[in-house]
Amino acid sequence: MLGKNAGGLFWMFRYLERSENMARLVNAGFRIALTRTSASDDEWVSVLRTIGQEAEYNERYDTIEPSKVIDFLLRDKSNPSSILRLIETARNNGRMVRTALTQEVWEATNECWITLKSLLARPIREKDLPSVLGAIRQQSALVRGALHGTMLRNDTYNFARMGTFIERADNTARILDVKYYVLLPSISYVGSSLDNVQWENILRSVSALRAFGWAYDGDMTAKSIADFLILDRRLPRSLAFCNEQILMNAEQLTEEYGEEQVSLSLAKGQHHRLKSHNIDNIFEEGLHEFLQNFLRENARLALRIEEDYRFYG
Repeated sequence: MLGKNAGGLFWMFRYLERSENMARLVNAGFRIALTRTSASDDEWVSVLRTIGQEAEYNERYDTIEPSKVIDFLLRDKSNPSSILRLIETARNNGRMVRTALTQEVWEATNECWITLKSLLARPIREKDLPSVLGAIRQQSALVRGALHGTMLRNDTYNFARMGTFIERADNTARILDVKYYVLLPSISYVGSSLDNVQWENILRSVSALRAFGWAYDGDMTAKSIADFLILDRRLPRSLAFCNEQILMNAEQLTEEYGEEQVSLSLAKGQHHRLKSHNIDNIFEEGLHEFLQNFLRENARLALRIEEDYRFYG
């Protein structure tokens, strides 16, 4: 496959995943803002910080206002990281590699763009926000379902999936890193029971609240949440699960092309680090330090994939 096509697929699915993740974060912020009106501004700052958009927002607006934050993140055409722009860019990438996609994947992508362009054509009223965010998640899931159900398990599929899981891992690590120390009053609370709606919203923002209840029987502690989101290989949005999928796709590309790339070695190194840690080790090292290192290595892996497969060459 041409590097340009590989890059188009990789970034198409990164952008789709990013738009879905942003919808989940906005939904979590909206829930907390409804239940904690006195601290709602802080929660919207947290959302902006998690997705790396705080500085860009502050350049445009003098105050944190929920309606402005929501508009900025969902439909601001001048914001290249708004959901509307992300979906448009994903569709443009899909159109560029259309001959590598099945008809079902392309139609789902096109329908995603048409539906969301219509939904986000005007400012979203507060009462409509949950249904709009639900539609964003649903449209992304339809594209992903078409990919799973109709694509050959070849290099096209592997580049698409690597883009998905690189982005998903980045999102989970950022949510946990930004939220964790804001919500944890002190290190002495590690391992203690927590009765805090914000902790539920961390899990909601990665679609893991019910799964956490199944896995931990509702024993909501700081350590158990961190363990679930970092090391539990049963959770499709945990760091460990995402890394295993990236590694599997990288190995399949190696088999298909007959050449082992540096990116495979990096994925193996990340896999070894996650396998060799337990949650106690991570807390001893420092959760923030661990997550920051993971984010750096994940970004390094993404860049190396681009270099190995000559996305821009």
